Amino acid sequence: MPDVTTLLGAARDGEKRAANQLYALLYQDLRRVARAQLRKRVNPQLDTTSLINECYLRLAGSGGMKPRDRQHFLAYAASVMRSVIVDLARGRLAEKRGGGQAAITLRTAIGESVAADEEDDDVIRIHDALEELAKIDVRLARIVEMRYFAGMSEVEVAEALGISRRTAQRDWEKARLFLHDALAAK
Repeated sequence: MPDVTTLLGAARDGEKRAANQLYALLYQDLRRVARAQLRKRVNPQLDTTSLINECYLRLAGSGGMKPRDRQHFLAYAASVMRSVIVDLARGRLAEKRGGGQAAITLRTAIGESVAADEEDDDVIRIHDALEELAKIDVRLARIVEMRYFAGMSEVEVAEALGISRRTAQRDWEKARLFLHDALAAK
């Protein structure tokens, strides 16, 4: 099987077979990213495999991948996975508020429903705060995606962004402070 760089180049050129091989080669890394995404959530509708599959479908349907290396691809996949989780949370919150349908109770445990609602609200709040951060400094937002959502180390983030490890550390601290303040204000 070819290496990641070769497969990424072929996938960028639109070769579907290369994209499939790339996913097979990086599947364990994608599982690690998906687990990091789901670690803080108690979402019964989404598991690691489902999240990876949805990520694949979105990336395959996006008209081609542009990542230049393994770390950039994993950061990109983490961003797509975050988008999947946010979309699911928004959908559940819309359903909670009616969603244009008749109300039907599907669960008997009210505690499970309340916890899911609070979790969905948190997902949306974090997403909105991250969007605010991206308007101010895109690199800080990317670092949060890679560290918090993809579970990447400072070294991996630095390599993916082409910055020093110390710059990645400082930017991570700045981003955390911004998000703390933004979430405390809401």
